[in-house]
Amino acid sequence: MSALPTAVPTRAPKSLYVIGVIALLWNAIGALDYLMTQTRNATYMGAFTPEQLEYFYSFPTWMVATWAIAVWGGVAGAVLLLLRRQLAVQVFLVSLAAMIMTTVYSYLLSNGMELFGGPGAHAFNALIFAVAVGLCIYSLKMKKQGVLR
Repeated sequence: MSALPTAVPTRAPKSLYVIGVIALLWNAIGALDYLMTQTRNATYMGAFTPEQLEYFYSFPTWMVATWAIAVWGGVAGAVLLLLRRQLAVQVFLVSLAAMIMTTVYSYLLSNGMELFGGPGAHAFNALIFAVAVGLCIYSLKMKKQGVLR
């Protein structure tokens, strides 16, 4: 009687856990920002001008929804990456797509960049985009290597 072949799980590289934890912390900061803004936390929102507060509080529903999908998707993607689940790839991609939509709102459909603009804001937005793209690429690479199940 022959034994059925069994799949040997691919060991996760240490980088998966390092990147996963950093991704979770990074995305948790975005989720905290979302939560504090949506709950209108007085201490947190006290750092903004009245014009900036009006900007935040006047977001259309679709913008609030895509912002939520972007930040909470990033958190979920990081958790799924740490759990070595293939679903991390799709969740990171959806999070990236939602982030792109929020960026379109900020840059093209509103005066967000006027209120928060400047080289520092543009550089930080580029960093956010680069991290999101990097997490998509990394999770896809881990999936192709058989690390994610």
